[in-house]
Amino acid sequence: MRMQSSSNNIIRTEFAAAINQIASDRNIEPEAILEAIRQALISAYHKQYGPVSEDVHNFVELDPGTGESKIFEAPVLERDEETEEVISWDKTKVKEVTPAGFGRIAAQTAKQVVLQKIRESERAQVISDFSSKIGEIVSAQILRMDGRTVVLDIGRGQGFMPPEEQMRGEFYRINNRVSVLIKEIRETPRGKIIVVSRADKELVSKLFEREVPEVASGSVKIALISREAGVRTKLAVKSTQDGVDPVGSCVGQRGVRVQEVIRELNNEKLDIIPYTENPRQLLLAALGPAENLQIELDENTGYAVVTAPDDQLSLAIGRGGQNVRLAAKLTGFKITIKSASGDVQTKATGDEEYEIDTFEGLAPETRELLVEHKLTTRADLSRFTDKWHAFELPADQFKLLEDKVTVYDKEQAEYDALRSERNTLLDPVAVAE
Repeated sequence: MRMQSSSNNIIRTEFAAAINQIASDRNIEPEAILEAIRQALISAYHKQYGPVSEDVHNFVELDPGTGESKIFEAPVLERDEETEEVISWDKTKVKEVTPAGFGRIAAQTAKQVVLQKIRESERAQVISDFSSKIGEIVSAQILRMDGRTVVLDIGRGQGFMPPEEQMRGEFYRINNRVSVLIKEIRETPRGKIIVVSRADKELVSKLFEREVPEVASGSVKIALISREAGVRTKLAVKSTQDGVDPVGSCVGQRGVRVQEVIRELNNEKLDIIPYTENPRQLLLAALGPAENLQIELDENTGYAVVTAPDDQLSLAIGRGGQNVRLAAKLTGFKITIKSASGDVQTKATGDEEYEIDTFEGLAPETRELLVEHKLTTRADLSRFTDKWHAFELPADQFKLLEDKVTVYDKEQAEYDALRSERNTLLDPVAVAE
């Protein structure tokens, strides 16, 4: 008898100890594990032995010491009107209905529940760990594509990079490594996920912090930054310490520091300018490399009218208006660019994220589709016509994009012809022929 009692005690100790150990290691309440096992046992019972009548309520009694479980049924007395959940049952007519051999099913079910709880706990711990790393950069390995979302290995967990957080023109190949910014923890129907970004301007700031000791120490600060990911970034830097050249520090000897950042950004162009409290000087620098600009500022309204010489007009505006858009974002001014003759050439408010945001009449739904497929410029629309032709767009939206591409293609043809003519005139062999 003593041996039998000792054996029972061992069984009781093993089950209870296992539950308590898991609860302690994973920071889960023991009762939460036991309740999850009860619910899973009811589901397993219904699945194995068929549906029960709506008039009958099943419940489980689970011995927390041995893990032994029994299934009972009783007539339903009351249900919640909204959820249909059983609120009360007739406790005077409770009957045990545990099937023969149910112990094996119960053991398998309990094991599955415990493993699931462990996985949930691990995911929750990973999410908690990365919550304190938001705003940091990590080296990540590309695992797979989930639709248009890139899934990456970021160490103890997985990061998800949706289309809007990806860099334009960048292709993500399995097993390649990239630097990403831990951007946020996002709630989804599948639970919380870690969202990472290659498009956020903070990624550029953090890369400079990593590559430039003066930025890391705080003797040089990135005061302002504007970015169109994958194409160009402008940043204004200032020194907090006498004798430190902020632009020179970021560029590095022979450009070694800035080139390392450019390499990490897949050859994205970087314009580094000195920060100044003088808005006119800041705007002139932000509109570089254009020179000899005349600026009329209204600091009260935040508007700036810039007149550019004809030979500097295209530089001030930039391809697709990008230079003026980034300058507007950087300085906070709404900028109008005029030619020497006084004709308005373009406007930028600073709210435009991409070139397509300057398309008057572009519907939000169309914009969302274009951004998702990385078609954010007229050049993209011209190059990948087949992509957006496959969209189911309203007639007016389709025409809007067609018109933009037609104008762009005409401009490019004129530019190419002019460049070819210029090259011919400069080629002595061609001239001699």
